[in-house]
Amino acid sequence: MDSPIQLVLIITGSVVAIFLLLYILPVNLWFTAQLSNVKISLLNLVLMRLRKVPPSLVTNAMITSTKAGLKITSNEIETHYLAGGNVNKVIKALISADKANIPLDFKLATAIDLAGRDVFDAVQLSVNPQVINTPPVAAVAKDGIQLIAKARVTVRANINQLVGGAGEETILARVGEGIVTTIGSSLNHKEVLENPDRISKTVLSKGLDSGTAFEILSIDIADIDIGENVGAKLQTDQAEADLKVANARAEERRAMAVATEQEMRAKAQEAKAKVIEAESQVPMAMAEAFRNGNLGIMDYYKMQNIQADTEMRTSISKPQGPDKK
Repeated sequence: MDSPIQLVLIITGSVVAIFLLLYILPVNLWFTAQLSNVKISLLNLVLMRLRKVPPSLVTNAMITSTKAGLKITSNEIETHYLAGGNVNKVIKALISADKANIPLDFKLATAIDLAGRDVFDAVQLSVNPQVINTPPVAAVAKDGIQLIAKARVTVRANINQLVGGAGEETILARVGEGIVTTIGSSLNHKEVLENPDRISKTVLSKGLDSGTAFEILSIDIADIDIGENVGAKLQTDQAEADLKVANARAEERRAMAVATEQEMRAKAQEAKAKVIEAESQVPMAMAEAFRNGNLGIMDYYKMQNIQADTEMRTSISKPQGPDKK
């Protein structure tokens, strides 16, 4: 007869063996799957454990998708789990898309999930559009008046463009570009203030959502403020620049005139020096003429008389001051 200790060991070993068997053979999961009309074998559940895939995750995902009317195999779910995807979010996104009549298959949903985007939020954004507020966009009409506009862009997710599509920054940049173009092509700022919807229609017709992960539903101008008179400011700046150029040219001409005056004075001084030099040579020339006999004493006296007469006439012709008689 076995001793009590041996009996306890046998019972303990049996319990451990049963738990190990139930762990290796998840009979409860298999039974639950069968009750939910999910076709999955017990062997497949055992192989999942060997492949380090949680059988409960796959089984619950298949039960949920089957109850929602989706046809997804266990192999597809395992593959997505092993690739690092979020199985639960993919299943929730597929169910939400199916209920909202949005075309989304398992392959596209897993691709969006593996691309790093939240596929469930993307489906929710496709069902419930999002409003994006643009920052203030400044543009100048043809009359030189600056306008500052703010817009609200209503978008929804474009499921087919979520992988590789541009984000919100691209939408905002394109809308801002369209606002600047529309205001810049207006003849005056009053046209824009009177018909702000013209901006919305023009921008919306450009197909700004091409190549993005969103579809633009509407563009509404929320506010338009009048900014600076850029045209007048530019004209003022141009006038100041022209004035500086004119002053510079006038200063250049004045400097040239001063230089010319100084040059003429130098030439006059040079001419006077030549006259003085010539006058200094007269006595020497007269002496040479006396020595050579070309000038007589009477000729010399006549020349002296003529010179004295010339000096007298010159002194008489000069005006006299009040103190002179």
